[in-house]
Amino acid sequence: MGKKVTVAIAIFLFAFSTTVYAQSNSLGVKASTLGLGLEVERSFSDLISGRIGVNYFTYDYSGTEDDIEYDFDLNLMSLSALLDWHPFKGSFRISVGAIYNGNELDAKAKTSGTYDIGDSTYTGAQLGTLKGKIDFDDIAPYLGLGWDTSFGKNKAFGFLFELGVIYQGSPKVDLSADGPIASDQTFQNELAKEENNLQSDLDDFKVYPVIAIGLSYRF
Repeated sequence: MGKKVTVAIAIFLFAFSTTVYAQSNSLGVKASTLGLGLEVERSFSDLISGRIGVNYFTYDYSGTEDDIEYDFDLNLMSLSALLDWHPFKGSFRISVGAIYNGNELDAKAKTSGTYDIGDSTYTGAQLGTLKGKIDFDDIAPYLGLGWDTSFGKNKAFGFLFELGVIYQGSPKVDLSADGPIASDQTFQNELAKEENNLQSDLDDFKVYPVIAIGLSYRF
């Protein structure tokens, strides 16, 4: 499935760069749940257009997961290749495509006297530093709808708005510790249980919502 998506993106990017039917181009800047974004759009006709975009943002916060307090570093980084259909030959569009999903979450457990890992309890001295990394599928399908008020019009600037969803699959959780007990097999078994618990807690993020607003310049 991943190879098929990659081939489809490659074909789309080739068409994007070589099509002789382009009517106009636009450059857009956006703020969204994927971060701050920049995208280039080309219209192939009054019904079809395509976009290539990049998004990036970082954010630090604290939270509790499975009774353990963590400091989280959220790193948002994604690349998009989307095909837009404008059914009314105007600003409204329906979009499909693929996202290269580099979004990930780094976690570091806050200092504590004891930690409940799996079904066992360990001291901070035994555990050392508990760290984790959470990420998702590298290639994720996208479906959305939105508006570009400059599309099909003879005006340079337009307003962008988009609603969509990314299916990024089940979270992949990798936990590690650097204390004296880190290499103990019993502890590793409990750590695997803790990873499963975290994956269950984060399973709602299989589908990631996208809300975006921005401005476009058509040329």
